Amino acid sequence: MTPALDNMNEAAAAKAFSKQAVIFDELYSGNTIVDYKRERVRAHVLQHLKPASSILELNSGTGQDAMFFAGQGHHVHATDIAPGMQHQLKKKVLKTNMQDKVSTELCSFTQLQNLQNRGPYDLIFSNFAGLNCTGQLDNVLASFSPLLKSGGMVTLVLLPQFCFWETMLIFKGKFKTATRRVFSKNGTKAHVEGTYFTCWYYNPSYVIHELKAEFDLLSVEGLCTIVPPSYIEGFAEKHPRLYRFLKTKEDQLKTSWPWRNIGDYYIISLRKN
Repeated sequence: MTPALDNMNEAAAAKAFSKQAVIFDELYSGNTIVDYKRERVRAHVLQHLKPASSILELNSGTGQDAMFFAGQGHHVHATDIAPGMQHQLKKKVLKTNMQDKVSTELCSFTQLQNLQNRGPYDLIFSNFAGLNCTGQLDNVLASFSPLLKSGGMVTLVLLPQFCFWETMLIFKGKFKTATRRVFSKNGTKAHVEGTYFTCWYYNPSYVIHELKAEFDLLSVEGLCTIVPPSYIEGFAEKHPRLYRFLKTKEDQLKTSWPWRNIGDYYIISLRKN
């Protein structure tokens, strides 16, 4: 995708998520598997993060993770391209009097060269596939190093090109959904609040290759590899014993091949050398 088309795609995504911002937290509250995903991501980050770290968060949304990490004593500069999402985050910051821990900036992750607060940071963090909304992930990744301290870390949560659970949907007759990642070389159409935009899928090997000159791999974990994705609604509530069993197995196998590569998401962390 050309930069001009990617900018148009970003504008569409910003419009979509701004529309959703008011209901975003409510939309996913009470979803057991969404809560599981957030806990997994946060635990992954905290195992590597030193106390009182400075974090640059990309596609921060309504700031659920920003507020969490601020509550853990870290300083978070939370960025997003969607004005509606930034508005909701600013309201949270004011309501909780966390202005000394959380700052905000309306900025696209494809335009980090224009970032006003340039750090340098201890961590660049992007959760739940925000970076899958660009066809220029190579350029985004290339912009990270100048924003990080020596020994700084990158943690990204991305959608890979194959998801075991999603592929199984072919047996329910959902052929298009089951194969959308496999045939996604030129991106796949997504829609939120009636607005359409394109997303792309990237395997861990892609991220590792793009960052290998300046970063060392710390770990890759599969997320919702054995535990079903959160869009399989009500699974944990309908099958609590099975859910607990699957969660235990995923926790055991999350860093093992092939499980680390075939989840709905993967969590990847690299350290600047």
